[in-house]
Amino acid sequence: MLTAAVCGDLFASPSVDAVLTAIQAVTGEAGCLLIVKNYTGDRLNFGLAAEKARRLGYNVEMLIVGDDISLPDNKQPRGIAGTILVHKVAGYFAERGFNLATVLREAQYAASHTASIGVALASCHLPQEADSAPRHQAGHAELGMGIHGEPGASTIATQNSAEIVNLMVEN
Repeated sequence: MLTAAVCGDLFASPSVDAVLTAIQAVTGEAGCLLIVKNYTGDRLNFGLAAEKARRLGYNVEMLIVGDDISLPDNKQPRGIAGTILVHKVAGYFAERGFNLATVLREAQYAASHTASIGVALASCHLPQEADSAPRHQAGHAELGMGIHGEPGASTIATQNSAEIVNLMVEN
């Protein structure tokens, strides 16, 4: 299903060269589909790497996933947990030998029908930095916090998990 994953430093996108190296290492005759979470640096670096790879003769497609529904008026929703479902759909079709155009089409369909919203009890920080003052008071959580600690939609009182899930579904 997943042939390669390319990571950058903490809270940073991987470099264009790192993405291009991964494309070159794993792309076979069938081509390569890059599934990218909707963050500016990721879109830019994966997009540039895809362009370079195409100039080198690789068959590369790219799909941007923006499944975060926590900020309803956001015209460019972030890519979060729903991305894994898109990976699963693309992997299903790729493993069965479908061509890259079909894999891309089915992954696009999955991405356009996937919605995610998260809830966080604490924010993340770089390991070398001291954990700053807590962002939330005890007994509170943030609905829709981004995977890099970006602000969410609201702060909610923590409740039992059934009540939190109901609140997430309502949003």
